[in-house]
Amino acid sequence: MKIQKFEDIIAWQKAQDHAVLVYNYFKEIRDFNFKNQNCKAAVSISNNIAEGFDRQSNKELSRFLYIALGSASEVKSMAYLAFRLQYIQVNEKNKILDQCSEVSRLIQGFIKSIN
Repeated sequence: MKIQKFEDIIAWQKAQDHAVLVYNYFKEIRDFNFKNQNCKAAVSISNNIAEGFDRQSNKELSRFLYIALGSASEVKSMAYLAFRLQYIQVNEKNKILDQCSEVSRLIQGFIKSIN
């Protein structure tokens, strides 16, 4: 079955869930620059999947999926830092890392399927 719209892409769905999680964990953080950077990176994952899909080219889709992977890595890196800065607890850090890993695996699988 061919994917008809980006909303059907499981990686996009999971990335949306992940962005909501990140926003919820950081909504009370008073370090606005840190929070803004982290939330932008989290949102960038699903946005790049959507934008790449709507480019109607596997080459472009692949390029945007790699950008989405980079954003997922950025969120992971910031989760470690957020924990070290005591902005989040260990269980929150682990949840972010687990979801990032899941989304990254899905994106990598998607890249393999289109190449």
